[in-house]
Amino acid sequence: MSSLRMVFGVGQTPPGHGGARQRRRAAAAIAAMVCASLLAGCGDSGSGDSKGGPKKSNDRGPITLATGKDTTGTLQGQLDRWNKQHPSEKVTLVELPESADQQRQQFIQNAQTKSDAYTVLNLDPIWVAEFAANQWIDELPAKEFPLDKMIPAVVKTGDYFGKQYAIPFNTNAGLLFYRKDLLDKIGAEPPATWAEMKQDCAKVQQLPEGKGIDCYAGQFDKYEGLTVNFSEAVASAGGSVVDAKGKATVDTDAAKKGLQFLVDGFKDGTIPKQAATYEEEDGRRAFQSGKLLFHRQWPYQWTLANAKDGSSKVAGKFAVAPLPGLSGPGRSSLGGLDLAISKFAKNKATALDFIKFFSDEDNARTNLKVTSAAPPYTDLYDDPALRKQFPYLDTLKQSLATATPRPVVVHYGDATAAIQESAAAALNGSKSVDDALADMQKNLSAAISEK
Repeated sequence: MSSLRMVFGVGQTPPGHGGARQRRRAAAAIAAMVCASLLAGCGDSGSGDSKGGPKKSNDRGPITLATGKDTTGTLQGQLDRWNKQHPSEKVTLVELPESADQQRQQFIQNAQTKSDAYTVLNLDPIWVAEFAANQWIDELPAKEFPLDKMIPAVVKTGDYFGKQYAIPFNTNAGLLFYRKDLLDKIGAEPPATWAEMKQDCAKVQQLPEGKGIDCYAGQFDKYEGLTVNFSEAVASAGGSVVDAKGKATVDTDAAKKGLQFLVDGFKDGTIPKQAATYEEEDGRRAFQSGKLLFHRQWPYQWTLANAKDGSSKVAGKFAVAPLPGLSGPGRSSLGGLDLAISKFAKNKATALDFIKFFSDEDNARTNLKVTSAAPPYTDLYDDPALRKQFPYLDTLKQSLATATPRPVVVHYGDATAAIQESAAAALNGSKSVDDALADMQKNLSAAISEK
């Protein structure tokens, strides 16, 4: 969900329930028969050994990093530092589309064909369970990484049944970007509730400076961002999409209040009509051009919106706050990116060393300074110099502390498709909120129980 556009990892809808399910079952059956006939556990140098730990690979050489599109243009510079020190083990950047759904599709296609085109995968954390369960990524040696220095909830995103399959590259939580200059004009603090936000919008729009400005936008196109924004609305109303026992829980009053807020927002103009097609970059451009008073966005927007090169009309005029909720501060979805090694890759020893370099604290600090990406390392949030440069760090730390993961489901493609389909139907008015949530409950439950 999702902080460079490649960093938050979040548009083309994932495959539908029936066809995708049948293809997976057929593929699994064929794989089982092949394994049995060869009497070879279908493992490779990254599979678990007889003692239960990951095997080591000594293969070294050039590798690739497959990741979502780097809209900041800073990623290659980090790779250049590695490549200068490792001329015979260079990393080539493979940029996938901006859309998280399209990224996931390409990752899965690569795995299903057992291609070695992608070595290191920069995954949305919510995909880790799916990729580990399907044996598309290798278990990693957890003890070789400083996981104890990272935010525990972020580390857990790379864990599958007690084994570490991915290492956090960064993390993410949604923030409310707001025009501080305009709120100062009406003598208002950033809103803590949805009602306060609407009231502030009405007052600002009465100002000469606020003429023509829209109130609020998030990511509402029918893609992973809609799953994120819907989940946040439900959590910010006191509900959950999936409970601690793994049961779908969108047939509740809290879920209804969360979705109703979004539906009403489009009806009454709080959310502009064009936001129905917004992904992260669409909203960022709208905010930077001065068209939005409030914008739900990942931290990466901070650096871009503060650019002094003329690309942003709001540089120095905005600040950030926690997301608002029904009766108080809301709750963000947990985003970020995790690094994993493809089961089918070559030169895995190099890949492992590269992940250690790419995920270390120094690189996380550099990422924060250059792109305002949220680091996974706890201490960086309390660093005085960084807090001075990025005054939103305390707010981001608070947001991360209460952030909730999207449904951790092995068949995540089916789960997010169920959420997107019903939420989009409610937002565009083709279904009532009650009917949309009833359908979502049924389809989400089916995705969770799918074997």
